[in-house]
Amino acid sequence: MTAPLHEPHPSGPGRALPDTQQGMRRRNLARVMHAVSAEGPLSRAGVASHIGLTRAAVSSLVDELIRSGLLEELGPERPGRVGRPGSALAVSGHGPAGIGAEIGVDHLAVCAVDLRGQVRSRAVRYGTNRGRSCEPVLVELTGLVRQVVAEAESEGLWPAGLAVAVPGLVARDARTVVRAPNLDWHDTDLGALLPAEFTATVGNEANFGALAELWLGEGTPRDFLHVSAEIGIGAAVVVDGRLLRGTRGFAGELGHVPVHPDGPGCPCGGRGCLEQYAGEEAVLRAAGLEPGEDRVGLLARRATDGDENVRQALRGAGEALGIALTGAVNLLDPQAVVLGGALAGLAPWLLPSLRDELARRTAGPACPVSVSPLGSEGPLLGAAHSVVRAVLDDPASVAERVERA
Repeated sequence: MTAPLHEPHPSGPGRALPDTQQGMRRRNLARVMHAVSAEGPLSRAGVASHIGLTRAAVSSLVDELIRSGLLEELGPERPGRVGRPGSALAVSGHGPAGIGAEIGVDHLAVCAVDLRGQVRSRAVRYGTNRGRSCEPVLVELTGLVRQVVAEAESEGLWPAGLAVAVPGLVARDARTVVRAPNLDWHDTDLGALLPAEFTATVGNEANFGALAELWLGEGTPRDFLHVSAEIGIGAAVVVDGRLLRGTRGFAGELGHVPVHPDGPGCPCGGRGCLEQYAGEEAVLRAAGLEPGEDRVGLLARRATDGDENVRQALRGAGEALGIALTGAVNLLDPQAVVLGGALAGLAPWLLPSLRDELARRTAGPACPVSVSPLGSEGPLLGAAHSVVRAVLDDPASVAERVERA
């Protein structure tokens, strides 16, 4: 397996810059952006203190970022400080925005997030995508993207890039869906079908969900296993704050780990996969319920009302999740397991049997299991924030783009 990679946005973040004067300036611009984003509002002196540069050097960098529309001045800092108050700096609420999109089995979603991390526009279309060819799905997604971009532009934002989350294996070129069993897509170049006017990348939905948990979750450790459970089940491994993608970018296919090798067939071609026991549709079948638009809501209502068939189905799903997670926990020794996706809404009935199974089977002490507050929003938010992180990681590219416009 390859070394851990931090790839919030495949085309931009974390790229090594040459050790030249220009490369050093680009790195320092990024350091200023990250300091103000994480700790702001800050004065120029505050930024200098945080990143260890002189006030004169920071002032020059800040002026460049203000001209590019990436930082803005809010006026004098709050009173009570010793000495002459400096002008407080914050990342701009206008200018570049990250556009995130998600292709789900039963929905499409798009949102725009500004540099402050605020969702400024959003659009959703419900309806099955299973069995549809990718072309009409991408036409619909493109319509939603353009709708969201138009709404964002009306508020003074412009798209810095587009990141698309899909429920399947994505090649390292960040555009080719190698296999998405629940959509029945294989070796599909989504990059060629996405809007040409945007810089677009494609990534696995579980990976984006894990990055959202890392960036937006409170108290999330830097080493954790993130499980994204809906109709399909994916996972992502974060090690020391970096996404572990694997040699081909396919790490984390937890849903196709065999739980019972002689169990029912799976769209992936295997048998007894975790998805056949813990995916949304599998839980509905076990409970004797018909799939509908609000599957998780239906299960939660029935479980709350004491429906024993539903509760038994959820206990069984928790056991299956615990069995599948045992191997990953024994192999990787994460600080925590985080349950995300739509099934996070069923945690009260899933977690007891999941934790029992995991504690019974793991070699070391029990691994903590928590529930993501982001739930099913994780992949979409992770996709949008990946573009925002790319801007923070390389603001010089944005400044150059603004100058060319």
